[in-house]
Amino acid sequence: MNLEEKKSTTPEGDIERVKCLIIGSGPAGYTAAIYAARANLSPVLIEGLQPGGQLTTTTEIDNFPGYPDGVTGVEMMADLKKQAERFGTDCRWGIVTEVDFSSYPHKVVVDGNKTIEAESVILGTGATAKYLGLESETTYAGSGVSACATCDGFFYRGKDVAVVGGGDTAAEEATYLAGLCNKVYLIVRKPYLRASKAMQDRVNRTKNIEVLYEHNTKEITGDGVVQGATLIKRLGEEDEQEVKISVDGFFLAIGHTPNSDFFKQYVTTDENGYVVTEPDSTRTNVPGVFACGDLKDSVYRQAITSAGSGCMAAMDAEKFLAERE
Repeated sequence: MNLEEKKSTTPEGDIERVKCLIIGSGPAGYTAAIYAARANLSPVLIEGLQPGGQLTTTTEIDNFPGYPDGVTGVEMMADLKKQAERFGTDCRWGIVTEVDFSSYPHKVVVDGNKTIEAESVILGTGATAKYLGLESETTYAGSGVSACATCDGFFYRGKDVAVVGGGDTAAEEATYLAGLCNKVYLIVRKPYLRASKAMQDRVNRTKNIEVLYEHNTKEITGDGVVQGATLIKRLGEEDEQEVKISVDGFFLAIGHTPNSDFFKQYVTTDENGYVVTEPDSTRTNVPGVFACGDLKDSVYRQAITSAGSGCMAAMDAEKFLAERE
């Protein structure tokens, strides 16, 4: 895609021109803002519907460097925002409703009426964990319900936990937790695992993993924190049966949805919606548009790796702008 001026379909009216526009306010977006601001790119950051991103729903974070006593997700995101603002980042609450990457400078519409022309755009909109849709998931979010075993597994050392899912991610998280926990129930909706043969073998070889095939979760139970779950075995069949298990942690491993829908028509994504970037880079197929964090990472999905890629995106944007001068 070239960078020739083209007619835009974005709304007319007050148009603001910026050097660097960052969309998303998780570890990736805020880190990109810190680096971009220190490089005198005068970044504008659009925080989105959930300022701070997924980490604001996490109670304790123990594995981010620099916090020896741990920190809550809300506190850490507040710290990152303050640091970004200290160097001059303009952090704004708002929701990006439309983009036009077919022309240059790139055009981004915020809240349906404010158009920003950006010489560089950093996408850090993250990915949203998939949930079962149970009311009790919301009730116990941060109090025993988690979508990241690597993030939260440490808090359940020596305890019993459950993992929902039948793919590679679920099998991997179950085996990871098995190294920390007393027992791991792997709740699988189908009568078989969808995971690769190698991952199935790992699950089957791990003695403290019990696979519950043909089980659906009806409800997560507890008193302030997760204490158990009610399952339905062979849902809809004549021998349908209610099963109760006692667990202290309930982990969702049924996938993530990258928040890439509103710019997919311009930026190349893979079959699952993750943004594709050049090797060892955050550059997308659109010159001047960069992607970082969970939006492009389907493997690690950690705060620290998101922050690292945010740094990369800012440096890539700085280089891009310097080469255009």
